[in-house]
Amino acid sequence: MIRKLTKADHAKVMELVEPKAAENLFIIGDIEAFGYDSDVQEVWGQWKQDNLIAVLLRYRENFIVYSEGDYDVKGFAEIINKYKQRCNLSGLKHLINPLLKYIDKIIRVHKETYYAACEELRYPVNPERLEQVEYLKASDYEENIKMLQSIPEFSSSNLTKESREDAEKNKTGRTYFIRDENGTMVASASTTAENSQSAMIVGVGTRPGYERQGYATKCMEKLCTDLLAEGKSLCLFYDNPAAGNIYKRLGFEDIGMWTMIRYEAE
Repeated sequence: MIRKLTKADHAKVMELVEPKAAENLFIIGDIEAFGYDSDVQEVWGQWKQDNLIAVLLRYRENFIVYSEGDYDVKGFAEIINKYKQRCNLSGLKHLINPLLKYIDKIIRVHKETYYAACEELRYPVNPERLEQVEYLKASDYEENIKMLQSIPEFSSSNLTKESREDAEKNKTGRTYFIRDENGTMVASASTTAENSQSAMIVGVGTRPGYERQGYATKCMEKLCTDLLAEGKSLCLFYDNPAAGNIYKRLGFEDIGMWTMIRYEAE
């Protein structure tokens, strides 16, 4: 049976998603931020007797699905099909694939990326090694954005001073950066979608000309050390195995492929 979930179901929802906090980063974060009775969010659950076995969440135009095993694919697809505007669907590949043949929408973009998680660093980090790493403050936002935009990978990013301010205000993201001996900001690493259980690593970048000197690694070490000390599971997306190897040296391990699909409006 599938039905809309309410605040009264919250304990059951957390019982399902919290054991896999990295995989359910977005679901946990959205529920903590917007709950079950919001104009911008709806949550459905599939029940098997008194057990909640699957969740479908819509935040604005974004749908995400999670289940520990088989779920009512046709039932969830029917809910998504009723949404007539442009929308996005995301989740672990093995959960999304069965849905696709039942969704009666035109695909605009279909992307798959590696998804990795970290519960502890692979090696101890000497605090003295990280003394140069700083927490990004409001006075550094514009400098950091300009640095990131100088990196080809982030040149078309929609990162703004306002988005940095919102992340700080709502405690959904943070950034650590490092300067060289001349005071130039040369690398940074950030989080997004932070919640009480998990956080996603994003925006790991080094200013052109300063690569392969360990600057970004130090930012990552400081960021991961602090988050793990808070009891949070860490996760990230990456597109190519070379980038993955860097993260795996820190302690990240692949947990699957992540599928992101954008559908046209009807």
